[in-house]
Amino acid sequence: MLLPAKAEVARHLRRYRSWERAMLASPGDRAVRAAFEDSGYTLCVLMGKRCAREAAEAAERYLRNSAGTYLRERNGRGRPKGPARNGAHAHRHSPAER
Repeated sequence: MLLPAKAEVARHLRRYRSWERAMLASPGDRAVRAAFEDSGYTLCVLMGKRCAREAAEAAERYLRNSAGTYLRERNGRGRPKGPARNGAHAHRHSPAER
């Protein structure tokens, strides 16, 4: 899977947050609202999300993590499973529970 350059994601996330602040300061300004919606749409396309808020959260996660970690989280796999920590034992299901 191709991922956008982190510099581009950071630039578009800054733009989105800037327009978000401007829109909150002037909610009745149609030009500000249009620019905010446009920046949200661009972030959605860049991050592959349908909602601007989700796209902004995904962009923040992407910028915080490595590409591999981001892809695992995006695909719903989370962290790789390893041995149990702190002496805790993994619960094993009986064949009837599987």
